[in-house]
Amino acid sequence: MAAEGRQAPSARPVQAPPPRPVQAPPLQVPADSPAPGNPVVAITSSLGEITLELYKDRAPVSVDNFLRYVAEGFYEGTIFHRTPDLSEKPAHPPIQNEATNGLRNARGTLAMARRMALRSATSQFYINVADNRMLDHTGFSPDAFGYAVFGRVLTGMDVVDRIASVSTKTVGEMDDVPVEPVIIKRVRVVKPAPVP
Repeated sequence: MAAEGRQAPSARPVQAPPPRPVQAPPLQVPADSPAPGNPVVAITSSLGEITLELYKDRAPVSVDNFLRYVAEGFYEGTIFHRTPDLSEKPAHPPIQNEATNGLRNARGTLAMARRMALRSATSQFYINVADNRMLDHTGFSPDAFGYAVFGRVLTGMDVVDRIASVSTKTVGEMDDVPVEPVIIKRVRVVKPAPVP
C-alpha cells in the first residue's frame, strides 16, 4: 500500500491521574470511639456520667474482675474518694497485677488500686486526672512494679475533674475525704465484649 501523504498521528504521552494525598491512620483511636472488641461501661455518679472503654485485649484479668463487680452491683452506693480503705466493702480475692501490659497511667486512664503487695488489687480502681508516670511499671520490685491500667475515659472527663476538685477534709488518719460524698449511683455495661 502506498502512503497518501498523510502524516502519522503523533503519539501523545499518557498522563497518569494526579496523585491522591495519602491519608495516614490516626495515631490513636479518637476519644469517643472504643476499639472493636473492648467493652464499654457507664458510671452514673451524683456529679454526672462517665463512660469508660475497658482494654480487654491488654488487661483481660483486670477487665474481667471489674465486670464481675459491675454484674454483682458492687459499686452502686459506694463513694469516690482519694484515700484507700475508706468504708471498703468485702471483696473477692486479689487478682494478678497486669502493670506489665505496657499501658501508662496517663490522664484519663483507668487503673486498679492496690496496697504495697503486688497482687493486692481487688475492687478499687482510680481514674488518673494527670499523667502519673511514677505509677507506671518500671521494674519488678514492689516500688517499681506499677499499677495496672485497664481502661480509659471515653466521655465524662469533665465529671472526673469535678469529682477531683471537690472540697475534702481529714477523717481520723485519712486525708482527702470528700466533705460532700460523691456517690456512684449505677454502673452498667453499655457495650459488652464479644463472646469468643
